[in-house]
Amino acid sequence: MLDWWLLTVFGFLIGILASMTGVGGGVFIVPILTFFYGFVVNAATGTSSATIIFTAIASTFNYAKQKRVYYKTGLILVITTAPGAYIGAWFATIIEGPLLGIVFGVFLILVAAHTIISLIRKKTQEKAQNVKTDMELVKSGKTIAFGVGLGFFGGIASGLLGIGGGTLIVPIMTFALGMPIHYATATSMFTMIFTSISAVTKYYQSNLINFPVALTLAAGSIIGAQVGAYTSKKISGRNLTLIFGIILLVAGVNMIIKYR
Repeated sequence: MLDWWLLTVFGFLIGILASMTGVGGGVFIVPILTFFYGFVVNAATGTSSATIIFTAIASTFNYAKQKRVYYKTGLILVITTAPGAYIGAWFATIIEGPLLGIVFGVFLILVAAHTIISLIRKKTQEKAQNVKTDMELVKSGKTIAFGVGLGFFGGIASGLLGIGGGTLIVPIMTFALGMPIHYATATSMFTMIFTSISAVTKYYQSNLINFPVALTLAAGSIIGAQVGAYTSKKISGRNLTLIFGIILLVAGVNMIIKYR
């Protein structure tokens, strides 16, 4: 077992990657807590969800200054992501740890594969000359309704796996809503505040959150989130998408190896 003070360092590094890619950080927190600190998976997902609240708030603060957050679109998605997160957290309290770990790993690999394949096929493109505004997306009728419907499953994944929801919300925003990834990662962190709070409510009721660990991780992630939000705007959309896919792939393989 590693020293507990290293959690702050992990939190800092996770905060950078989580904020930069919009995934929240749970894809790293859950494996770290299970591999190195002996947490059962559902306690790791609960603690991860609590940590993500702080990461999401810190990231959103920086992204707001960059004017990259689509508040209206984000709040509409919360209508389904927040309830979905509570339901997902409820499932996590009754599913056996090893099974949840395998589900977590397979889920991450599938999302990673979809992201990387789409990038190879050049489906992920910067659309700077044709970017819809926040209000235009809200008024897009069927498009936003489709995003809201998919958002429910993003919320379930968030609560079930303790990942914040970005692993599904970012693809939903980019592929379903046509939002450029730089805006999607920022808006994802904004919606994650509400999604994670919803999940944490259920985990708290089930006594599956280690608050000292969550706060120790958060101490580092808050600072890292500022670095990640700043770094994100320096990276091209294609490279940011590639980083996003690789991170998910590595984390997914690690989880399956752990619980096979």
